[in-house]
Amino acid sequence: MKKPVAAYIFFVFLLQVVCHGQVSLNSLLEEMVDRSAVARFPEPAFVCKQVSSYDRDSISADKPGWFANWDRSQFIRTEEFQGRTEHVLMDADGPGAVVRFWGTWHGPGGGEFSNGTLRVYLDNKPEPVIEGPIMDVISGGKLVGEPLSRSLSPTTRLQHRAHNLYLPIPYAKHCKITYETDVLVDRGARKGEALYYQINYRTYSDGTKVETFSMDRLAKAHSVLTKVQKKLNEAPAPNLVSKPAGNIKDTLQPGQSRSVKINGPAAISALTFNVTAKDIEQALRSTVLEIHFDGHRTVWCPVGDFFGTGHKINPHQTWYTKVTADGTMNSYWLMPFEKTSQITVHNYGSQQVDVKAQVQKSAWRWNKRSMYFHANWKSFKGMKVRGGGMGGETASDLNYIDIQGQGVYVGDTLTLFNGAAKWWGEGDEKIYVDGETFPSHFGTGTEDYYGYAWCRPEFFEAPFHAQPNGSGNLAGGFAVNSRYRALDTIPFTKSLRFDMEMWHWATTWIDYAPSTFWYAFKGATDNGEVNPEKAAEKVVKVGDVVIEGETAQLRKVTGGFTETQSGAWGTSDGKHLWWTRGKEGDELAIAIQIKESGQYEAVAQMITAVDYGRFRILLDGVELSASEDFYVPEGVHVKRLEAGVLHLEKGEHVLSFTILEKNPDAKPGNMLGIDCIELTRVD
Repeated sequence: MKKPVAAYIFFVFLLQVVCHGQVSLNSLLEEMVDRSAVARFPEPAFVCKQVSSYDRDSISADKPGWFANWDRSQFIRTEEFQGRTEHVLMDADGPGAVVRFWGTWHGPGGGEFSNGTLRVYLDNKPEPVIEGPIMDVISGGKLVGEPLSRSLSPTTRLQHRAHNLYLPIPYAKHCKITYETDVLVDRGARKGEALYYQINYRTYSDGTKVETFSMDRLAKAHSVLTKVQKKLNEAPAPNLVSKPAGNIKDTLQPGQSRSVKINGPAAISALTFNVTAKDIEQALRSTVLEIHFDGHRTVWCPVGDFFGTGHKINPHQTWYTKVTADGTMNSYWLMPFEKTSQITVHNYGSQQVDVKAQVQKSAWRWNKRSMYFHANWKSFKGMKVRGGGMGGETASDLNYIDIQGQGVYVGDTLTLFNGAAKWWGEGDEKIYVDGETFPSHFGTGTEDYYGYAWCRPEFFEAPFHAQPNGSGNLAGGFAVNSRYRALDTIPFTKSLRFDMEMWHWATTWIDYAPSTFWYAFKGATDNGEVNPEKAAEKVVKVGDVVIEGETAQLRKVTGGFTETQSGAWGTSDGKHLWWTRGKEGDELAIAIQIKESGQYEAVAQMITAVDYGRFRILLDGVELSASEDFYVPEGVHVKRLEAGVLHLEKGEHVLSFTILEKNPDAKPGNMLGIDCIELTRVD
């Protein structure tokens, strides 16, 4: 009887290996480009965590230091090993796998980097499996080429580069990653070298068989690696057999909707949208995609945000999205359902919108691991922010999403309009899984989370992160960032909360709209917004006519003095026109040159402070405001004045400010500060 029993046990073991497979470099690479993988709850099960150089003074939200910002050269520990001093970045028990490594650095005083040595030790062995200059390992091609290993920067200055490695590094028992440099490593004095890093890694459930990474196994994986690199580099497309499932082609008047229904079991494998309107930027925000799966709404998101382009057409491509110059937007998220799905397009705007939408579907075997796709949107419009120092006293945590249920988090897109010529994204991501009191993902800066570094405004695209437009990063204006996940998805069994610190370097305002993407089993709930009124709100645009106060053409100044004032108050270019020592009844007038007659939406950015005055504002002698008060009890702030839509003929127009009796609480001064005036053509 022993032999049959032994044979049976071996058969069961073999069946488990065949069904679940051994985790290896090859299996992880194949999983990375399997679009169906993220739509099924992972098996074997794993948790995803992050180690980073976040400031260790951040201990708890109810204690000082929660927004501490020396997110550099912070390590688990420093140890002496074989005569070397090595700083430990990661020390984790297995079975597991490193699935993303992001880093950036600079040398003493911000100068060139010394390019210290990175080492990866696996399964407690004394010799590193990977060893070399850190840039060579992460983005220099020592392990693999693009796009799995890539440096993001248009410049040769190393300290302005972001370095990304998506090559998986599996291990059976343990992983330790260290860094060695012969230059002083310091936290903030800028006397030594600074290293910023984020490492995402999986830890599998006990008993999971994992084949540990080695350079020999990397060489043997050449054919699989070549196939995966090719797929990631090519234009994205479903890697499942797909066929047309329905379409919408119609003109939607304000308030109208159109739907298409699809029967299952099946999976939506591709969505292709084209939206045209007189005001396309507004249409991309006010046209909303809603999807029900098996009778439950799981998707409600403006189309521009859903496709990762925001409220501008920004051509780019990732593994999950593609946007072309003609306005065609594609999504390749796999969205399975058991019985029925309904795709609806709503026009919540005030203009006519033409919509062309095509839906592709593929076969799907629905089982107990199948999950529904979710897409949520939030809008923090006109949010006032205060410029802060390194103490973080002006930062706050904004909530991207709060989910109750079981599922997998797979990515997000952030669309914003920055009200000042200062960096908006100093804040760190904080992701709490299954009721954690301290986040298992604590980042080092918003741009680091999205795969780049140093507030850089340049365009970039990659399979799992993109900045289709970063023009508003430092100059003020529009920006959109996306982070999509494959091997670094975050499973959760009870809940997931994603907060992002809002930390702006200027006192100003910002329109801030995150969209989140995740899968979950039936019954999951979330706090995403379903708010047609917010979707219909006017998007802010860079004006067709922009007049900077400090360079404006003065037509009249009847008293007082004018000069250019500079300061870190959130003004464009850090400067504004400053009028001082005027008396009640004095007038200042500036010229506005209009090249084409038409309808213009008029917005002015003005300065407010304790010694600023009250003014009557006229345009060509017509009153825009009978009394506009620029007094505030403390600080210096930027105030946004919206004058509505004005009809302006071609030629010169005169905008004037007349001093009125001051606010009784204001200090003497009657000051006026004009940052800029924006006129956006809307007809």
